[in-house]
Amino acid sequence: VQLVESGGGLVQTGGQLRLTCVTSGFSFNDYAIGWFRPAPGKEREGVACMSTTDGYTYYSKDAEGRFTISSDTAKSTFYLQMNRMNPEDTAVYYCVVQPHGSMSGGYYLYMKYDNWGKGTQVTVSS
Repeated sequence: VQLVESGGGLVQTGGQLRLTCVTSGFSFNDYAIGWFRPAPGKEREGVACMSTTDGYTYYSKDAEGRFTISSDTAKSTFYLQMNRMNPEDTAVYYCVVQPHGSMSGGYYLYMKYDNWGKGTQVTVSS
């Protein structure tokens, strides 16, 4: 499985970015996907995750109401739309995918995922 992120960059406070994760070598019908970033005191925190296994979507407190995770199965691609960004959103963002993952099974935690992209840097200036 290969995951390649893109779409990171520099944006001003209040601005928006859309991250893209293109997957290859992955052909499961039920899976969990997500976006993670480093957080103080944590290895990595789940920002937004979703599962086709149980149909649930998870957003962190910081992301709720501002970020949206979506997918385009035909393109084997998923996205993170980030709106109303602030300097605290500055981080390297990683996309993840795991077969048969579910939100009810805790697939908003980084240790649940074996497949990671290399990350894309997002910087929000004040």
